[in-house]
Amino acid sequence: MDTLADHSPRLSLRCPTCGGAVQIENDRTRCNVCRETHPVVDGIPRFTTDAHLASFGRQWNKYEVAHNAEDRATFEAKTGVSLSDLSDLSVLDAGCGGGRYSKVCGEAGANVIGADHSGAVGKARQLCSELPKVAFVQADLKHLPLQPASFDFAFSIGVMHHDANTKAVFDAVAKFVRPGGRYSVWLYRRNQWWQEAINNALRKRSTRMAPEKLERWCEWGAWLGGLPVINKTLNKVVNFSAHPNRENRVCDTFDWYAPQYQYHHTTAELYSWFDAAGFDHIEVLPPEKKGSLYRWVYEHNLLIGSGVNITGIRRPAE
Repeated sequence: MDTLADHSPRLSLRCPTCGGAVQIENDRTRCNVCRETHPVVDGIPRFTTDAHLASFGRQWNKYEVAHNAEDRATFEAKTGVSLSDLSDLSVLDAGCGGGRYSKVCGEAGANVIGADHSGAVGKARQLCSELPKVAFVQADLKHLPLQPASFDFAFSIGVMHHDANTKAVFDAVAKFVRPGGRYSVWLYRRNQWWQEAINNALRKRSTRMAPEKLERWCEWGAWLGGLPVINKTLNKVVNFSAHPNRENRVCDTFDWYAPQYQYHHTTAELYSWFDAAGFDHIEVLPPEKKGSLYRWVYEHNLLIGSGVNITGIRRPAE
Protein backbone atom coordinates (compact mmCIF):
# COMPACT_ATOMS: atom_id res chain seq x y z
CA MET A 1 0.00 0.00 0.00
CA ASP A 2 1.23 3.50 -0.87
CA THR A 3 1.47 5.24 2.51
CA LEU A 4 2.74 8.60 3.68
CA ALA A 5 5.62 6.94 5.49
CA ASP A 6 6.91 5.60 2.16
CA HIS A 7 7.51 9.16 1.00
CA SER A 8 8.06 11.48 3.92
CA PRO A 9 9.27 10.14 7.28
CA ARG A 10 10.15 13.78 8.13
CA LEU A 11 6.55 14.99 8.27
CA SER A 12 5.66 15.62 11.93
CA LEU A 13 1.98 16.43 12.26
CA ARG A 14 -0.03 18.19 14.96
CA CYS A 15 -3.79 18.08 15.29
CA PRO A 16 -5.30 21.29 13.87
CA THR A 17 -8.12 21.03 16.44
CA CYS A 18 -6.32 20.37 19.74
CA GLY A 19 -2.60 20.52 18.92
CA GLY A 20 -1.92 16.93 19.92
CA ALA A 21 0.57 14.70 18.12
CA VAL A 22 -0.84 12.98 15.04
CA GLN A 23 0.05 9.43 13.97
CA ILE A 24 -0.24 7.93 10.50
CA GLU A 25 -2.26 4.70 10.44
CA ASN A 26 -2.23 3.30 6.91
CA ASP A 27 -4.75 5.45 5.04
CA ARG A 28 -5.71 7.76 7.93
CA THR A 29 -4.21 10.17 10.44
CA ARG A 30 -5.24 9.95 14.10
CA CYS A 31 -4.70 12.46 16.90
CA ASN A 32 -3.26 10.87 20.04
CA VAL A 33 -5.26 13.28 22.22
CA CYS A 34 -8.71 13.99 20.76
CA ARG A 35 -8.67 10.92 18.45
CA GLU A 36 -9.82 12.98 15.47
CA THR A 37 -9.04 11.29 12.15
CA HIS A 38 -8.46 12.45 8.58
CA PRO A 39 -7.81 10.54 5.36
CA VAL A 40 -4.44 10.04 3.70
CA VAL A 41 -4.95 9.97 -0.07
CA ASP A 42 -2.12 9.34 -2.54
CA GLY A 43 0.39 9.74 0.27
CA ILE A 44 -0.96 13.15 1.34
CA PRO A 45 -2.75 13.83 4.66
CA ARG A 46 -6.02 15.59 3.81
CA PHE A 47 -7.25 17.80 6.64
CA THR A 48 -9.69 19.74 4.47
CA THR A 49 -11.61 19.69 1.21
CA ASP A 50 -11.56 22.23 -1.60
CA ALA A 51 -14.61 24.23 -0.40
CA HIS A 52 -14.48 27.78 -1.83
CA LEU A 53 -11.02 27.12 -3.31
CA ALA A 54 -12.06 24.34 -5.70
CA SER A 55 -11.07 26.47 -8.71
CA PHE A 56 -7.43 26.25 -7.65
CA GLY A 57 -7.51 22.47 -7.52
CA ARG A 58 -8.99 22.53 -11.01
CA GLN A 59 -6.50 24.94 -12.54
CA TRP A 60 -3.31 23.52 -11.02
CA ASN A 61 -4.26 19.94 -11.91
CA LYS A 62 -5.26 20.88 -15.47
CA TYR A 63 -2.59 23.29 -16.67
CA GLU A 64 1.14 22.74 -17.06
CA VAL A 65 2.65 26.07 -16.01
CA ALA A 66 5.94 25.21 -14.33
CA HIS A 67 9.05 26.62 -16.03
CA ASN A 68 12.26 25.94 -14.14
CA ALA A 69 14.32 29.05 -14.93
CA GLU A 70 11.34 31.40 -14.64
CA ASP A 71 10.14 29.83 -11.38
CA ARG A 72 13.58 30.13 -9.81
CA ALA A 73 13.84 33.81 -10.78
CA THR A 74 10.31 34.56 -9.56
CA PHE A 75 10.93 32.78 -6.27
CA GLU A 76 14.08 34.80 -5.53
CA ALA A 77 12.42 38.08 -6.55
CA LYS A 78 9.25 37.53 -4.50
CA THR A 79 10.90 36.14 -1.36
CA GLY A 80 14.15 38.10 -1.24
CA VAL A 81 15.93 34.80 -0.58
CA SER A 82 18.74 33.35 -2.67
CA LEU A 83 18.40 29.69 -3.61
CA SER A 84 22.00 29.17 -2.56
CA ASP A 85 20.97 29.93 1.04
CA LEU A 86 18.26 27.26 1.30
CA SER A 87 20.29 24.07 1.73
CA ASP A 88 19.06 22.05 4.75
CA LEU A 89 16.69 24.80 5.92
CA SER A 90 13.17 23.84 7.01
CA VAL A 91 10.83 25.64 4.60
CA LEU A 92 7.05 26.11 4.60
CA ASP A 93 5.40 26.86 1.26
CA ALA A 94 2.09 28.28 2.49
CA GLY A 95 -0.34 27.88 -0.38
CA CYS A 96 1.81 25.70 -2.62
CA GLY A 97 -0.73 25.26 -5.43
CA GLY A 98 0.75 22.98 -8.08
CA GLY A 99 4.09 22.89 -6.27
CA ARG A 100 6.41 24.82 -8.57
CA TYR A 101 8.04 26.84 -5.75
CA SER A 102 8.19 23.80 -3.47
CA LYS A 103 10.09 22.15 -6.31
CA VAL A 104 12.47 25.11 -6.58
CA CYS A 105 13.21 24.93 -2.84
CA GLY A 106 13.57 21.16 -2.84
CA GLU A 107 16.03 21.27 -5.72
CA ALA A 108 18.03 23.83 -3.72
CA GLY A 109 18.38 21.30 -0.89
CA ALA A 110 15.73 22.56 1.53
CA ASN A 111 13.45 20.37 3.66
CA VAL A 112 10.07 21.52 2.37
CA ILE A 113 6.49 21.18 3.53
CA GLY A 114 4.00 22.43 0.96
CA ALA A 115 0.50 23.15 2.27
CA ASP A 116 -2.59 24.03 0.27
CA HIS A 117 -6.31 24.11 0.97
CA SER A 118 -7.13 22.60 -2.41
CA GLY A 119 -6.61 19.31 -4.21
CA ALA A 120 -3.74 20.93 -6.09
CA VAL A 121 -1.43 19.14 -3.63
CA GLY A 122 -1.87 16.03 -5.77
CA LYS A 123 -0.30 17.79 -8.74
CA ALA A 124 2.39 19.26 -6.46
CA ARG A 125 3.35 15.81 -5.20
CA GLN A 126 3.69 14.53 -8.78
CA LEU A 127 5.85 17.51 -9.73
CA CYS A 128 8.15 16.88 -6.76
CA SER A 129 8.10 13.08 -6.90
CA GLU A 130 11.88 12.88 -7.36
CA LEU A 131 12.58 15.13 -4.36
CA PRO A 132 12.58 13.06 -1.12
CA LYS A 133 12.94 16.14 1.09
CA VAL A 134 9.61 17.63 -0.11
CA ALA A 135 6.25 16.64 1.40
CA PHE A 136 2.69 17.98 1.20
CA VAL A 137 -0.44 18.36 3.31
CA GLN A 138 -3.90 19.49 2.29
CA ALA A 139 -4.98 21.87 5.01
CA ASP A 140 -6.44 25.27 5.84
CA LEU A 141 -3.57 27.76 6.22
CA LYS A 142 -5.37 29.19 9.26
CA HIS A 143 -5.25 25.76 10.95
CA LEU A 144 -2.10 24.04 9.75
CA PRO A 145 -1.41 20.58 11.25
CA LEU A 146 2.22 21.45 11.94
CA GLN A 147 4.44 22.37 14.89
CA PRO A 148 4.44 26.16 15.61
CA ALA A 149 7.76 28.04 15.42
CA SER A 150 9.39 25.10 13.61
CA PHE A 151 10.39 26.60 10.24
CA ASP A 152 13.53 28.52 9.31
CA PHE A 153 11.68 30.13 6.41
CA ALA A 154 8.01 30.44 5.44
CA PHE A 155 6.73 32.07 2.29
CA SER A 156 3.44 32.66 0.51
CA ILE A 157 3.22 33.94 -3.05
CA GLY A 158 -0.17 35.11 -4.31
CA VAL A 159 -2.34 33.05 -1.98
CA MET A 160 -3.52 34.72 1.23
CA HIS A 161 -5.72 37.30 -0.50
CA HIS A 162 -8.02 34.47 -1.64
CA ASP A 163 -9.31 33.86 1.89
CA ALA A 164 -12.24 35.71 3.44
CA ASN A 165 -9.75 37.34 5.85
CA THR A 166 -6.25 37.91 4.45
CA LYS A 167 -4.79 39.12 7.73
CA ALA A 168 -6.06 36.07 9.62
CA VAL A 169 -4.15 33.83 7.20
CA PHE A 170 -1.04 36.02 7.47
CA ASP A 171 -1.08 35.87 11.27
CA ALA A 172 -1.71 32.13 11.34
CA VAL A 173 1.21 31.29 9.05
CA ALA A 174 3.52 33.73 10.87
CA LYS A 175 3.27 31.56 13.99
CA PHE A 176 5.13 28.75 12.24
CA VAL A 177 8.30 30.83 11.77
CA ARG A 178 10.91 30.24 14.47
CA PRO A 179 12.62 33.19 16.24
CA GLY A 180 15.31 34.41 13.86
CA GLY A 181 13.52 32.80 10.90
CA ARG A 182 12.41 34.60 7.75
CA TYR A 183 8.88 35.21 6.42
CA SER A 184 8.10 36.48 2.92
CA VAL A 185 4.63 37.36 1.58
CA TRP A 186 3.34 38.55 -1.80
CA LEU A 187 -0.24 39.87 -2.07
CA TYR A 188 -2.25 41.59 -4.80
CA ARG A 189 -1.74 45.33 -4.86
CA ARG A 190 -4.66 47.75 -4.53
CA ASN A 191 -4.99 49.65 -7.81
CA GLN A 192 -6.65 52.94 -8.70
CA TRP A 193 -10.32 53.26 -7.74
CA TRP A 194 -11.56 53.01 -11.33
CA GLN A 195 -9.53 49.83 -11.95
CA GLU A 196 -10.89 48.32 -8.77
CA ALA A 197 -14.46 49.21 -9.80
CA ILE A 198 -14.08 47.60 -13.23
CA ASN A 199 -12.47 44.50 -11.76
CA ASN A 200 -15.16 44.11 -9.09
CA ALA A 201 -17.90 44.39 -11.70
CA LEU A 202 -16.29 41.76 -13.94
CA ARG A 203 -15.57 39.37 -11.08
CA LYS A 204 -19.12 39.72 -9.80
CA ARG A 205 -20.12 37.92 -12.99
CA SER A 206 -17.13 35.62 -13.51
CA THR A 207 -17.30 34.05 -10.05
CA ARG A 208 -20.85 32.91 -10.81
CA MET A 209 -19.92 31.19 -14.09
CA ALA A 210 -19.51 27.46 -14.47
CA PRO A 211 -15.78 26.67 -14.71
CA GLU A 212 -16.12 25.35 -18.27
CA LYS A 213 -17.77 28.58 -19.45
CA LEU A 214 -15.24 30.77 -17.67
CA GLU A 215 -12.38 28.83 -19.24
CA ARG A 216 -13.75 29.62 -22.69
CA TRP A 217 -13.66 33.34 -21.83
CA CYS A 218 -10.13 32.90 -20.50
CA GLU A 219 -9.15 31.45 -23.88
CA TRP A 220 -10.13 34.81 -25.39
CA GLY A 221 -8.11 36.57 -22.72
CA ALA A 222 -5.11 34.40 -23.60
CA TRP A 223 -5.54 35.35 -27.27
CA LEU A 224 -5.57 39.05 -26.40
CA GLY A 225 -2.56 38.52 -24.16
CA GLY A 226 -0.58 37.30 -27.15
CA LEU A 227 -1.21 40.42 -29.24
CA PRO A 228 1.54 43.08 -29.26
CA VAL A 229 0.51 46.51 -27.94
CA ILE A 230 -2.90 45.18 -26.81
CA ASN A 231 -1.24 43.10 -24.10
CA LYS A 232 0.51 46.19 -22.77
CA THR A 233 -2.44 48.58 -22.83
CA LEU A 234 -5.90 46.98 -22.60
CA ASN A 235 -4.86 44.65 -19.78
CA LYS A 236 -4.30 47.70 -17.58
CA VAL A 237 -8.07 48.22 -17.78
CA VAL A 238 -9.39 44.65 -18.01
CA ASN A 239 -7.04 42.11 -16.53
CA PHE A 240 -5.76 39.24 -18.68
CA SER A 241 -2.37 37.58 -18.68
CA ALA A 242 0.39 38.62 -21.08
CA HIS A 243 2.68 35.70 -20.22
CA PRO A 244 4.78 34.52 -23.22
CA ASN A 245 3.36 30.99 -22.90
CA ARG A 246 -0.25 30.54 -24.02
CA GLU A 247 -1.13 27.87 -21.45
CA ASN A 248 0.16 30.12 -18.69
CA ARG A 249 -1.98 32.95 -20.03
CA VAL A 250 -5.13 30.83 -19.85
CA CYS A 251 -4.26 29.58 -16.36
CA ASP A 252 -3.30 33.01 -15.02
CA THR A 253 -6.48 34.61 -16.38
CA PHE A 254 -8.62 31.84 -14.88
CA ASP A 255 -6.70 32.30 -11.62
CA TRP A 256 -7.78 35.95 -11.58
CA TYR A 257 -11.48 35.57 -12.37
CA ALA A 258 -12.48 32.22 -10.82
CA PRO A 259 -11.78 32.45 -7.04
CA GLN A 260 -14.62 33.43 -4.74
CA TYR A 261 -12.42 35.81 -2.76
CA GLN A 262 -9.87 38.28 -4.06
CA TYR A 263 -8.68 41.13 -1.87
CA HIS A 264 -6.15 43.83 -2.74
CA HIS A 265 -3.79 45.44 -0.24
CA THR A 266 -1.31 48.28 0.23
CA THR A 267 2.36 48.14 1.14
CA ALA A 268 1.71 50.11 4.34
CA GLU A 269 -0.99 47.64 5.35
CA LEU A 270 1.21 44.57 4.86
CA TYR A 271 4.15 46.29 6.56
CA SER A 272 2.02 46.93 9.66
CA TRP A 273 1.07 43.23 9.79
CA PHE A 274 4.72 42.19 9.86
CA ASP A 275 5.48 44.65 12.62
CA ALA A 276 2.48 43.63 14.75
CA ALA A 277 3.30 39.92 14.30
CA GLY A 278 6.76 40.36 15.81
CA PHE A 279 9.09 40.80 12.83
CA ASP A 280 12.13 43.05 12.45
CA HIS A 281 14.40 43.88 9.50
CA ILE A 282 11.23 44.36 7.47
CA GLU A 283 12.06 44.98 3.82
CA VAL A 284 9.77 46.02 0.97
CA LEU A 285 10.85 44.01 -2.07
CA PRO A 286 10.92 45.66 -5.52
CA PRO A 287 8.96 44.26 -8.49
CA GLU A 288 10.59 41.53 -10.54
CA LYS A 289 10.43 43.48 -13.80
CA LYS A 290 12.75 46.41 -14.48
CA GLY A 291 12.55 49.66 -16.44
CA SER A 292 11.78 53.26 -15.53
CA LEU A 293 8.34 53.32 -17.20
CA TYR A 294 7.33 50.03 -15.61
CA ARG A 295 8.48 51.23 -12.20
CA TRP A 296 6.52 54.50 -12.56
CA VAL A 297 3.31 52.68 -13.49
CA TYR A 298 3.90 50.17 -10.69
CA GLU A 299 4.49 52.82 -8.03
CA HIS A 300 1.32 54.67 -9.10
CA ASN A 301 -0.72 51.49 -8.54
CA LEU A 302 -1.72 51.21 -12.20
CA LEU A 303 -0.58 47.63 -12.85
CA ILE A 304 -3.48 45.22 -12.40
CA GLY A 305 -2.26 41.97 -10.92
CA SER A 306 0.95 43.44 -9.51
CA GLY A 307 1.80 42.91 -5.88
CA VAL A 308 2.84 44.24 -2.53
CA ASN A 309 5.80 42.19 -1.40
CA ILE A 310 7.54 42.20 2.00
CA THR A 311 10.00 40.02 3.90
CA GLY A 312 11.03 40.12 7.56
CA ILE A 313 12.85 38.29 10.37
CA ARG A 314 11.02 37.09 13.47
CA ARG A 315 12.25 38.77 16.62
CA PRO A 316 14.14 36.57 19.10
CA ALA A 317 12.06 35.10 21.89
CA GLU A 318 12.06 37.27 25.02
